[in-house]
Amino acid sequence: MAVRERVAVQRQGIEAPGPKGIPVIGSAIAMKRDLLGFMHRGMLEYGDVVKSVVGPPPIRVSAYGVFHPDGVQHVLASNADNYCKADEVYGEVRKLLGNGLLTSEGDVWKRQKRMVQPLFTHKQVASYVPMIENEARNLVERWSPSEQRGETVDLHSEMTRVTLRVVGRAVFGSDVDHMIPIFHDSVPFLSRRAFERGINPLAVPEDWPLPSNKKAQAYKDSIEKVVNDLIADRRRAATEGNDLVNLLLRAQDPEGGIGLSDEEVRDQALIFLMAGHETTATALTFTFHLLGYHADVQARVREEAQAVLSGGEFTMESIRGLGYTMQAVKEAMRLYPSAHAIPRSPIGDDVIMGYRIPAGSPVITSPWVTHRHPGFWDVPERFDPDRFTPAREAARHRYAYFPFGGGPRACIGQYFSMLEAVIVTAMVINAYDVATAERTVPLFLGITLRPAGEMPATLTRR
Repeated sequence: MAVRERVAVQRQGIEAPGPKGIPVIGSAIAMKRDLLGFMHRGMLEYGDVVKSVVGPPPIRVSAYGVFHPDGVQHVLASNADNYCKADEVYGEVRKLLGNGLLTSEGDVWKRQKRMVQPLFTHKQVASYVPMIENEARNLVERWSPSEQRGETVDLHSEMTRVTLRVVGRAVFGSDVDHMIPIFHDSVPFLSRRAFERGINPLAVPEDWPLPSNKKAQAYKDSIEKVVNDLIADRRRAATEGNDLVNLLLRAQDPEGGIGLSDEEVRDQALIFLMAGHETTATALTFTFHLLGYHADVQARVREEAQAVLSGGEFTMESIRGLGYTMQAVKEAMRLYPSAHAIPRSPIGDDVIMGYRIPAGSPVITSPWVTHRHPGFWDVPERFDPDRFTPAREAARHRYAYFPFGGGPRACIGQYFSMLEAVIVTAMVINAYDVATAERTVPLFLGITLRPAGEMPATLTRR
């Protein structure tokens, strides 16, 4: 091939490889049956950029999985301006959570980020440490009767409860126990519905009078009502508190001096409340599940926690002494990332790692898959917190591990989430031996990842 022809191919890219699927509908059934397994197998069989054809010809879609860290970095960071959240999945999330920082685009997103970013500085997040510690202490005491009776606890329901209380107090500055029954049923249902509708080209219109549509609307109405009521209460009784709603109500755009409307405050609060508690709950659930059958790792976490907690209440300085605990949480999030897939839509044609990506095609980066890439992770399915020593992290590709996304749209609450997860883990393991059974956990795929059933653990007080 002549030099000019080779250059043209490099600029235009070649067709990405991928499974042909079955006649007419392509890979639709395989993806619906086991999306994570489908993407993982695709990477192992076809490589770092995989094309999958989905749906019959009139509505056929070619989706591109991008699994190599170089490709992930291209999509989320270095060429992020060419990628937006215009796909159907984010459309469904937008209907569910409004047009907040997670879902907004363009100038609206830029304005929101300018106003919200200062609320998540390390100093601001550090002010929540006593509240997180208090909620972790309450969890330890709440488990005491179950431990004394020899009963198991369901890790996921318990972690959902504690993270909802934490984020509720951080967002609204008050207890949100009345929200827990509402969120218990509504969040899994709405999360799964939004995800499944987003990947289904034949989704039923939402205005059809079907029981599922009516149920979804009732759930959304109940969530919005409690959030709107809490915001209205806070506006009527404004304080100088550092909860997120108070800060949002006082926030001014540094480039224009205009504050957020009530609807914008509601959308931001709803996103942080919904996404903030669910993602951290998953991280904590699988951290304890994995520690429960890796006694050697649990013992190292306990030794570290005992040393730190012997000094009294947590401080930011003492939390830095929980380095191995942080490694255990990160490794659990590698194996079970809450954000299992991060979709984008290219605004213009692109070339990723030599492969042609047409404008408007769904592009999926997947922490679940990339976190198992054999080129970057030795024995990927093994639980090994020592993967996250400072030296090994520094030597690893920045986008081999991205549980919070990356680039300009990286999760703004990641520091808060990690701080909460480390504090809760240290306090629980300091108080209890946690025992679980090694098993393959059935997974629930919604907008975020979570276990599909109960996650039992047996406790023994230390």
